[in-house]
Amino acid sequence: MADIQGKIVMRLRNSRLRLLEIYSGCWMTISLAIKKVQHGSHLRCWGKMNVVRYPASRITMGNRCSFRSDNSSNMIGVNRRCMLSTHSQKAVISIGNGCGFSGTVIGAMEKIEIGNDVLCGANTLITDFDWHGILPHERKTSPGDSRPIIIGNNVFIGYGTVVLKGVSIGDNSVIGANSVVTKSIPANVIAGGNPCKVIKAF
Repeated sequence: MADIQGKIVMRLRNSRLRLLEIYSGCWMTISLAIKKVQHGSHLRCWGKMNVVRYPASRITMGNRCSFRSDNSSNMIGVNRRCMLSTHSQKAVISIGNGCGFSGTVIGAMEKIEIGNDVLCGANTLITDFDWHGILPHERKTSPGDSRPIIIGNNVFIGYGTVVLKGVSIGDNSVIGANSVVTKSIPANVIAGGNPCKVIKAF
């Protein structure tokens, strides 16, 4: 039996997302140009990203990158916009080709380097600094410690994962949902947990 009503609803949803992509892509292309954020060809956006570039810092994106900020654009549930921010003159965020992000927050004080074909599941966080000092008298005056992050090619970072300062994630590895990555993860493994640990190699 043909599900005519279901097909109509699905087509309406797909049409809405296509219109949202066109509108958001045009808006973000203009916004990124004003903010001097470099991006390659075929940038795709669903909803508006929040991008803040500290003066003299650098944010770059490769070709074919996609950012889902609309809460209905990913059916696993996106609860915030994608946000990219640098927090010092020396800070660098470098994103390779073919990467995809859903409600992902990336904040850099030093350097966050993301390779090619990296997928970040919904509501992930990647940050190379503490945002606040650890000691009570530093919490309002200091951004805390910072150390660079390097994420290799073809990495998949699962829903709700937090990647913290000073770690690297090797090529092809998978990080399970809701993990907290506090130490480096080698290439070609599945890892997960809090703290994130290698579960098995493949």
